[in-house]
Amino acid sequence: MSDAPQILLNHRLKSLRLPTVLREYGKLAKQAATEGLDHVQFLARLIELEMIDRERRMIERRIKAAKFPAVKSLDSFDFKAIPALNKMQVLELARCEWVERRENVIALGPSGTGKTHIALGLGLSACQKGLSVGFAVDTSDQSYSNASVRYRNAACTTKH
Repeated sequence: MSDAPQILLNHRLKSLRLPTVLREYGKLAKQAATEGLDHVQFLARLIELEMIDRERRMIERRIKAAKFPAVKSLDSFDFKAIPALNKMQVLELARCEWVERRENVIALGPSGTGKTHIALGLGLSACQKGLSVGFAVDTSDQSYSNASVRYRNAACTTKH
């Protein structure tokens, strides 16, 4: 049997920019045959894998474009170390509804209280929700170190 159909399929999948389908179709076809799946079930699984991988790559691109100095999530923040910080309010902010309302968030407090970590965590949450994010540190004012996370229409700023 000729390899031409497979070569043509590979070329077309590359042209259509379907890297996960290209990488997984052979393995998934064998699995579908073993499990007795019909062509629609096979195709549905294959397209689902492509969509999951595409979403993962888009999140990775948004995180890279944000230029975070470090990737920190709210899951890694020790809320017990700062009992005055309202954990529920921070988790509510992570839903990013304030961005849609074009509101700003400003975190004030002394150095070492986790403001930048919170800003990074909120930025990461926004990236995972499909928002464009930009992180910047302003050191022009010697008395303050300002970290700013910019979303499309809102900002989260911390001042030390």
